[in-house]
Amino acid sequence: MSQTPVPAALLSVVKHDLNPIRPLANPTFRALALLPIGLMLLAGMPAFWRWQAHVKVAPWTSWGLSALEMGLSLIILAAGFREAVPGRELSSRKLCALIFVACAGFMFFNSGTQIPAPAAAHVWMHWLWECLYMTISFSIPALVAPAWLVARALPNRPALTGALCGLGVGLMADAGLRLICWDAGFAHLIVAHGGAIVLLVTLGATCATIVERVKSR
Repeated sequence: MSQTPVPAALLSVVKHDLNPIRPLANPTFRALALLPIGLMLLAGMPAFWRWQAHVKVAPWTSWGLSALEMGLSLIILAAGFREAVPGRELSSRKLCALIFVACAGFMFFNSGTQIPAPAAAHVWMHWLWECLYMTISFSIPALVAPAWLVARALPNRPALTGALCGLGVGLMADAGLRLICWDAGFAHLIVAHGGAIVLLVTLGATCATIVERVKSR
């Protein structure tokens, strides 16, 4: 069988282009590396809000639920990092189960927040914007780290990968927000807390898609 020889010039270019690379760590380890960021959100948001507005922080018994929500966020981030590796994508069944657990956990963890007396419409809107602003302002900087970790991989579904990262960071932020939120009404949780997480999911999906398009060029 005949073989076509490789041109020396091409072979030289290929040899000089080969560089050692560091393999990606296990998705679980990469997610655990973000634990310090999660702890900063968990403790930093109540501390900042208490210093700025003298808000009463939830009792220590509520911190256990926030710790569980933090653990759920790390699981979702690990799933996102796995999704970023070609050949290790999550199945549709696993994705549906993950999203269901995230939504159910979000409602369960926030159900323990104290509900104040019914507030006037303008007060309700004020609390809504406070929670949205607080979550987004703290979460966008925190989203940089998982975005960088995803950019090191080669996701076949970048929008889904970025969305999972946004969901994980959103739950991280919510773990701290629920400790200082005054309103655990269903409408407030869905519109303010849930709305902030949806915004982060959208932002994560958009950023991941843009990054992959830039890399492909």
